[in-house]
Amino acid sequence: MAEPAAEKAAEEEPGKRVVVITGGSDGIGAAAARRLARRGDHIVLAGRSPDKTSAVAAEIGAGLRLAAGQPRLRLMLALLTADSVVVGALDLLVVILALTVLKRPPGWAGYLEFGFGVGAVLAATASAVLVGRRLGRPIVLAALAFSAALAVVAFGPGLAGTVALLAVAGASHALLNVAARTLLQRSVPPQLIGRIFGLLEGLTMAGLAVGALLVPALAHLGGSRLAVLGVAAVLPLAAVAGGRAVFRLDAGTAVPVVEIALLRSLPLFAELPAPAIEGLAAALRPVRLEAGAVLIRQGDPGDAYFAIAAGELDAEQDGHFLGRYGRGDGVGEIALLRAVPRTATVTAHTAATVYQLDRDLFLTAVLGHAPTRRQAEAIAAARLATGG
Repeated sequence: MAEPAAEKAAEEEPGKRVVVITGGSDGIGAAAARRLARRGDHIVLAGRSPDKTSAVAAEIGAGLRLAAGQPRLRLMLALLTADSVVVGALDLLVVILALTVLKRPPGWAGYLEFGFGVGAVLAATASAVLVGRRLGRPIVLAALAFSAALAVVAFGPGLAGTVALLAVAGASHALLNVAARTLLQRSVPPQLIGRIFGLLEGLTMAGLAVGALLVPALAHLGGSRLAVLGVAAVLPLAAVAGGRAVFRLDAGTAVPVVEIALLRSLPLFAELPAPAIEGLAAALRPVRLEAGAVLIRQGDPGDAYFAIAAGELDAEQDGHFLGRYGRGDGVGEIALLRAVPRTATVTAHTAATVYQLDRDLFLTAVLGHAPTRRQAEAIAAARLATGG
């Protein structure tokens, strides 16, 4: 049931961001949440504050300080940056492979890129199985597989072999990105995620540029084979620099298994990508209610969405009973989506446990993913049609 309150978007606090992660041929994209407001029936992005430059600089500095103080974060950022170097180099490497190794026309570089992309897409689709699991070993194995596939390509395994190895490289790249970025989510408090992922995006851009410069330099020094082998060595060198810590990447990190299962049981989040669900699960806060306790009061401002984990809750509007909700249901979305006051009062019928998801995180996840947004609007409309 959705009943949060009319509430204008508050001034964005530094570091209060959420990251939604999705898989694709180029890995995972991470987006920082911006202020969201609603005018009439249309959702719009609120404008940035005038001092946005200083705010961005402060965020970057905060991200650097946070990463500097945590060796695990530094290592994960190093691995992801090294991965970006390799990806940046591939645009030139496929041309070298097509022309000098395979002796094919220049157009074959596109076919080789296609093989890499196919592997990445297939692996990104299958990477949902990593959600809720330990990720240290998959990260190391994916990095090694990526590098090994490129290294073998340098010795000219033929056209079919080269395409197959590039597909393996693409799959390994996608798995490395999904696993490492998911582990970053687990390792950083939700209110600080924006700082780390903002820093990561800067490092990613720098890595792509370095990769593009690395290939011509290596090819000039030792030809096409040295160029391919040199790029293949980038990820192993980053792992070696991390020392034994690379084998303990996820030691001590909490996996929100219960919260993930709860969100997956909610129709509202059924179509949300699995890594994004894990990011939201890490941000959930449990709230325990005694029988008779009021969770949401009609007319109050709406600042959170609540997923019901146990017990039963009753909803009333103007003293009229609307319905009873239990595990697998959520309440509070109407006010968040429509920017109106809470439309009903929700009270614990029995002792209950709910998980709270703050307004900004909810809106970023829902409005940033078109199928989830449509599902949320359908749920809100159906509840409003029956009285709220």
